[in-house]
Amino acid sequence: MGKDKILFDDGTHKCVMFSIDDESHEESFLAVNQFLLIQNGAGIVIDPGSAAIFHELCEAIERYIPLENLRFVFFSHQDPDVAGSISEWSVATSTRFVMSGLWTRFMTHYGVLDMERIFALPDKGIKIPFGEGYLQFLPAHFMHSPGNFSLYDSQSKILFSGDIGAAVMPAMSAYKEISNFESHLPYLEGFHRRYMAGNIFCKAWVNSLDKLDVTMIAPQHGAVFKDENVQKFLEWLHGLKCGGDLIENLY
Repeated sequence: MGKDKILFDDGTHKCVMFSIDDESHEESFLAVNQFLLIQNGAGIVIDPGSAAIFHELCEAIERYIPLENLRFVFFSHQDPDVAGSISEWSVATSTRFVMSGLWTRFMTHYGVLDMERIFALPDKGIKIPFGEGYLQFLPAHFMHSPGNFSLYDSQSKILFSGDIGAAVMPAMSAYKEISNFESHLPYLEGFHRRYMAGNIFCKAWVNSLDKLDVTMIAPQHGAVFKDENVQKFLEWLHGLKCGGDLIENLY
């Protein structure tokens, strides 16, 4: 059973984090976060997750807005813990789906036949107006998916990072906001070294954030980074050896 966490709320613009897991597989310890952005009553869902949590997530969203007020569902990449519920969303709602153009060709395998509902992101990303600010879909390719995007919300200054910053935490670690980066680091290291493709991609992603005012990073797994922990994480990631850098350990 998940608990709502309000990450930002100025009266007209709100971000809610849900942490709804498939309780039948809770021993896997891979806690999953889903996010809802609301602007003047219209919503965007970010990384909604698997089919197993679809109905519970819908009930959680409807505590804030009706499902018919959803404008987009954004999938940072194609993994089942991100996009496994896409066929349920396609049947239960009329919302549009935002994803990398790389993945649109696979949508018929999910049962999504109306391609006009899909907004295919170009590799370089895109910026769109949203309320008094904008949303920016930022390339995060090969971190870890070859077609991967992060989403920056200029009003809340939150960067929704998908698997970047994800932590594989033991079940007893229920905290959702990092208070000490060094003590959180062991939950980051193994995942990032194995799942990120290489340091060249880490550096490119971190450097792409230079002109953005990011005060929070909200990953799909684990806890959010705020304030000084944002910079600590980015500095660590910028220097991380991972993936192909460690190829001698893999073959």
